[in-house]
Amino acid sequence: VRGLCGTYNWDQQDEFTTPEGDVETSVTAFANQYRASGDCPVLGPVPLQPCDAFAGRREVAEAACAVLQGPAFQ
Repeated sequence: VRGLCGTYNWDQQDEFTTPEGDVETSVTAFANQYRASGDCPVLGPVPLQPCDAFAGRREVAEAACAVLQGPAFQ
């Protein structure tokens, strides 16, 4: 499960490993490494708060996150 979900090896020092094998130190630098070329804008130093920016999608996002926090990923 290496990638956007982390490395899943219980070592938090390498959770932001990029596709090139580098380890980023910030969320935005890490996320920018996974951008689809030209399709998404480069994130600035402060990431958007998705629940604030897309309030109507909060319930959908919480349902999706519940799957990741459920028994399949325990």
